[in-house]
Amino acid sequence: MSMKLSDYAKQHGVRYETAWRWFRDGKIQGRRVGAHTILIDEPARTASPVQATTVVSTRVSSAENKANLDTQAERLVAYCAARGYQVRKVVKEIGSGVNDNRPKFLALLADPKVGRIVIERKDRGTRFGFRYIETLLHTYGREIEVVNQAEHGTEDLLSDLTSIVYSFCARLYGQRRAKRQTERLVQELEADRAPG
Repeated sequence: MSMKLSDYAKQHGVRYETAWRWFRDGKIQGRRVGAHTILIDEPARTASPVQATTVVSTRVSSAENKANLDTQAERLVAYCAARGYQVRKVVKEIGSGVNDNRPKFLALLADPKVGRIVIERKDRGTRFGFRYIETLLHTYGREIEVVNQAEHGTEDLLSDLTSIVYSFCARLYGQRRAKRQTERLVQELEADRAPG
């Protein structure tokens, strides 16, 4: 049985772009018909993410930005409502996007009952290896949906860079010296950014 890629995307509760990426990467089988039509040859999955639990995940890099967690959550819940998703849970976490030991996010990834994780931007999930997470979730009939594909956020990038530098300095010089080295580097970066 064949169906158009757009119908396949609707049936599986994903955006057309996501389904197209799956087709391009060979995760779903299909064929091109003409210049603008893709027919998918796979039968529909029995357990689609539409029927599974949807969870909203928000993250900020530091406690200073804690107020942004609530506004992120509000935007994402509104987005889910507009798409017809029933949000079962909203997870708020403070931590660097380069930190791979964020307990709340790891719990979402490990929970097979969570079929769809909705995040505002890729970097709200992780700064590195997003594609690995997306691929593994898809393998198990789950997904991570990114609302805003644009990448931005200079403050978050600076915070993540600080975390990376601190981590490497700690390995090289020990904890106390690493903190001093990191603070010095951050001061230099901020001095370079200052208008003048």
